[in-house]
Amino acid sequence: MNNILLQGINFDAHSSFQQGPAKAPALIRKAFHSDSGNSYSESLDLIDNTVFHDVGDFDIDAYFDIEFITRDNLKQAEKLLTLGGDHSITYPIMKAYREKYESFDILQIDAHSDLYHDFEGNPYSHACPFARILENKLADRLVQIGVRTLTPHQQEQAEKYDVEVITMQDFDPSNLPKFERPVYLSLDMDGFDPAFAPGVSHHEPGGLSTREVLRIIQSINVPIIGADIVEYNPDRDFQEMTAYLGAKMMKEILAKMI
Repeated sequence: MNNILLQGINFDAHSSFQQGPAKAPALIRKAFHSDSGNSYSESLDLIDNTVFHDVGDFDIDAYFDIEFITRDNLKQAEKLLTLGGDHSITYPIMKAYREKYESFDILQIDAHSDLYHDFEGNPYSHACPFARILENKLADRLVQIGVRTLTPHQQEQAEKYDVEVITMQDFDPSNLPKFERPVYLSLDMDGFDPAFAPGVSHHEPGGLSTREVLRIIQSINVPIIGADIVEYNPDRDFQEMTAYLGAKMMKEILAKMI
């Protein structure tokens, strides 16, 4: 069995403002393999590490096909890194993960809490995945870092589900959360300040820097059992800056997973 598989999910049908993230996986992968850089993360050479296997991108016709694809890929590997796609993909991924792992926490890096009960009449919107995850008890704990758009409804949802929300206003890089259970990492590219990640649908100024996100990832003190990188919108990018940032995050998350 492979240790880690990389899967791409070409899906943005549940984006509320602009579509485009369905195009992202191939472009992040292209940046990852670009001759402009090399295969080294900040700690090891990923290409020479044989536990990492890429199974390619999947076009999605029906939303819950994401669950079935993820379940099939988890039969071949202990862990998955998923390139999205909008953030709605995390819910069906977690449905598959809960079948494999009895106990784990989620660390979400994001400008938004994505805790709406429904958004514009769609309970599966990219603004809702963590409400679905928590109401179905698919994770034991949810920690969110980088939030800077918390509405009263989402605040109520956070309190209802006992979500630990670390807003940008309260963010302290010297006091990052610690975990006791394995972690699934969900990285929304709009968690970065738009100066670092212009290629997202929802520009939310006042966000995290590249180095701050790397410190968060590198500080995780338990095994990372899976991760996703979501909400990169190539239609909004500038000179592929966000694609290369996604590739950098992909390298560092893979290195940490290994």
